[in-house]
Amino acid sequence: MSERVRRLASDARAVLLRVLGVPDYACYVAHVRAAHPHAVLLTAEQFARERMELRYSRPGAKCC
Repeated sequence: MSERVRRLASDARAVLLRVLGVPDYACYVAHVRAAHPHAVLLTAEQFARERMELRYSRPGAKCC
């Protein structure tokens, strides 16, 4: 049961971070390695910068 609670808490945390717009580098790395094995991975800093640029470059994405 304890493992199930940990798994649920981990899943809930991941969902919350996605809703808040926090990029998940570990998820990105897992995806690229599985789906695009020959692609060059971005560094954590490059990944975060790209996510923030994408988030704030879209029209209507800002509150003000």
